Amino acid sequence: MPTEDSIARATRLIEAAGRFAPYGALALIFLWFGGMKFTNYEAEAIAGLITSSPFVGWTLPVFGPQAVSVAIGLIELLIAACLAARFAAPKLAVFGAGAAVATFLLTFSFFFTTNGVFIADMPGPAISVLPGQFLLKDLGLLALSVALLHDSCRAAGFGHHKDIDSDGH
Repeated sequence: MPTEDSIARATRLIEAAGRFAPYGALALIFLWFGGMKFTNYEAEAIAGLITSSPFVGWTLPVFGPQAVSVAIGLIELLIAACLAARFAAPKLAVFGAGAAVATFLLTFSFFFTTNGVFIADMPGPAISVLPGQFLLKDLGLLALSVALLHDSCRAAGFGHHKDIDSDGH
């Protein structure tokens, strides 16, 4: 039978994991994705998503797929570093989380601009595995980024608003 002390210790561990894990996970995602952008494999893989975007589609004919991919990779590596710095430099994490929000707003927009997302011959709003479900996951990453932006802003001392429903209303 768990004791009150063991429950308190477990709760502290869960709280610590809940504070560190989201930053570590998102930083790892950006580190991995960013590193892959330096490969020809990744440059070719993202070209179709970029081409169909009204926001960034113009970059491919101007700079070429590899240069665009490398530029995105550099941005993603910077975001990873800023997120990883959250507990040492919260203001850097504000930048990183804000840039993550912008990234996932852009990449989630590909859900609506990329061919092959929706499956026309199936009932309901059916979406394909690739690119549909692949792009839909960016909605969850966007939500995580917004939560980390909120946390980073508070840690950096930007705004001291009461939590929603903290007073029972």
